[in-house]
Amino acid sequence: MKDIRVASVQMEHAAGDKIANFHAIHSFVEKAAGQGVKIIAFPECCITGYWFLRHLSKDELLELAEPVPAGPSTRQLLALSAQFGMTIGAGLVELGADGRLYDSYVVAMPDGQVRCHRRLQSVGSEHISSGKSYTVFDTPHGCRVGVLICHDCTIIENVRITALAGAEILIAPHQMGGAASASPTPLGQVNKALWENRHINPHAIESEFVGPKGRGWLMRWLPARAHDNGMFVMFANGVGVDDDEIRTGCSMVLDPYGRIISETCKAGDDIVIADLDASLLEKSTGRSWLRARRPELYGPLTEPNGKE
Repeated sequence: MKDIRVASVQMEHAAGDKIANFHAIHSFVEKAAGQGVKIIAFPECCITGYWFLRHLSKDELLELAEPVPAGPSTRQLLALSAQFGMTIGAGLVELGADGRLYDSYVVAMPDGQVRCHRRLQSVGSEHISSGKSYTVFDTPHGCRVGVLICHDCTIIENVRITALAGAEILIAPHQMGGAASASPTPLGQVNKALWENRHINPHAIESEFVGPKGRGWLMRWLPARAHDNGMFVMFANGVGVDDDEIRTGCSMVLDPYGRIISETCKAGDDIVIADLDASLLEKSTGRSWLRARRPELYGPLTEPNGKE
C-alpha cells in the first residue's frame, strides 16, 4: 500500500430525493478534491435515503431502486470519479439482475472500474435481501479496499474475512446511532427537539452524539475492528433526521492500531480528512495476529449451533 489521503463524510440525506442527495455528494467531492483526497466514503443509502425504506411496498422500492452498474446513480458517480480523479463510495437500493432488491454500496473509480457490495446482514424491510459475498478489490491508488455496510461490521467474522482477503482499508458506511434498542446498554433515541434546536443550543445535541447513544457506543467495538485486523477504517455515518430517528454522525478514520486519526462530532453535515501512513500496516498488532492464526482449530466457526 502507498500513503494516501482519504475522507469520510457524514450527511443528512433527503428520503427518496436523489437529486438533493447528489447535490450534497458533489459538493463534498469537490471540497475533498481541493484538499488532495483520493478516496472518499459516503454513508449507507445516502443516495436514496435509508430508514424510511421499511415503510415502502415492494413496488415502491422497485421505483426507487437501480441496477448497478447500468443505473443513473452509478453513471453519475463514475462521472464525478473521472472528473476529480477520486474513488467515490456511496449507498443506494440496488435492483439486482436476479430481480431481488439489495441495500448496496457502489464504489466508482477514476479508471472506470465499479465495485458493488450488497449488505450481508440486511434488516428493516422484508423486501430487501441480504448479500452473499464479500467485496475486496484493488484501486488505482495503490491500495486494496474492502467494504462492509453497517451491521456487517458488527459481526466480527465479516471483518476478519475481509482482512484475510487482503484489505488494507475498510470502507464502513453506516446509518446508526440514536436508534431504539432492546440492549441493556444505554442506547436509545435522540430527542428530535434537540436536533431542531441545534443552532440555538449545539452543546445539547452534540453531548448526545458523543454519549452512549453515539460515539460512546462506537468506542466499544469500532476501534477493535481496526486493531484486531490490522486495517485502516473509514467510518462514514448518517447524521440528523432519518425517518423517525436521529442519526448521530461521529464519522471518523482509524489507523490499524484502532487509534482515531481524524473525527467529527458536529451536529450537521461534515467531512473528516486523514492521511494514511502505509508503514503502520505491516507491524500492526492485528497483522501479527493474522499471521498467528491456527485455522485447523476453527471448524466450529462454520458449523451451525442452532443459535443463529
